[in-house]
Amino acid sequence: MRLGKYSLGIGDRFGRQGKAQLAALLKAKEAGIDVTPVWNKSSREHGIIGTEPADVRREADAAVGACAWDGPYFVDADHISLANVESFLEASDFFTIDVADIIGQQAGEEEVNAFVSRHEGLIGTVQIGGSAASFEISTADLRGIASKYLAAVQEAGRIYRHIEAHKGAGRFVTEVSMDETDTPQTPVELLVILVAIADEGIAAQTVAPKFSGRFNKGIDYVGDIGRFTWEFEQDLAVVGYAVREFGLPENLKLSIHSGSDKFSIYEPIQSALRRFDAGLHVKTAGTTWLEELIGLARAGGDGLAIAKEVFHQAVSRMEELCRPYASVIDIDRTRLPDPRVVASWDGSLFAQALRHNPFCACYNPHLRQLLHVAYKIAAEMGPRFTEALERHREIIAGHVTANLYERHLRPLFID
Repeated sequence: MRLGKYSLGIGDRFGRQGKAQLAALLKAKEAGIDVTPVWNKSSREHGIIGTEPADVRREADAAVGACAWDGPYFVDADHISLANVESFLEASDFFTIDVADIIGQQAGEEEVNAFVSRHEGLIGTVQIGGSAASFEISTADLRGIASKYLAAVQEAGRIYRHIEAHKGAGRFVTEVSMDETDTPQTPVELLVILVAIADEGIAAQTVAPKFSGRFNKGIDYVGDIGRFTWEFEQDLAVVGYAVREFGLPENLKLSIHSGSDKFSIYEPIQSALRRFDAGLHVKTAGTTWLEELIGLARAGGDGLAIAKEVFHQAVSRMEELCRPYASVIDIDRTRLPDPRVVASWDGSLFAQALRHNPFCACYNPHLRQLLHVAYKIAAEMGPRFTEALERHREIIAGHVTANLYERHLRPLFID
């Protein structure tokens, strides 16, 4: 199985928006750009919502059939480890192997020594090519990076081989993810990580490093855009070099997690992709769920009542809801609107506060981040919530499609 040049992780927490999501990708196809859809859902999200991996496969297959989608598509076992991969093996054909928690665990000294000896050619000046500067790597540098990352890559290898034993060689797409950690990887570190991935025989088609800056859920990039641009371009060059020199799959590409809504870096990303003729996987961060809330609010009546109730409960349960996402949200409680004030809002005002439009005076990124992690409350509503999604399907679908196409696909891959 081969992932296309451009691909989009389209998480859909409640499994109701597959056709609306594909409508955005069909619009991109009409504009001349093929983007492969990848439905992704993590074990944590399944546990909160009460679904299982087979539900995601059913949604994807049904949407593809209903929309007559004739391109490839995938179902991603998102952020899996050996502890939870088993339940995803049947339904998934894309596996995001997450080994961020293993970073820094010490590999055996003999294994580190063997790695350094095997790759002495990396010591000295490494000419990466492209627009990347040459890298100077000392023996101490190589040993230090290997000591930090080798155990994590070896764990990725164990998970990969476990999946391969069940699925068969070449019958699934692999991503190696190291983004959920505090410290970004430098381009030199990424190079060594990719060399270790090649050593493990992992046929990775995407790799998700940790970039500089903040990639908070549902809001714009926070950080030095110039630094990110430099880092992203260097990483693109490193991926190309690793493919040429170490036998990794020729379609290996970078993956950006929580990549939705990072509007301020989309222009430099697109410019770099064109300069390097490179591919990209962007994983959206649950923003389809926010478009559902926006659609419900705009629908008024029972839909608006549900949206307000989710916010009201989220404020009172803020600590509980935010705890699992503490590293990827920054919410200032003092800048949240008073629930008593929100109770008086009409649907238009609620939608304006929630929709990611930095030019709108009503937009509130703190409310948006809180509601982003509040999908647990909607899940607890059960049929009351899902039946409302069905009743207001048309208005919600319009918001889902417009969000993906106008705010993401166009600025990333088309305009």
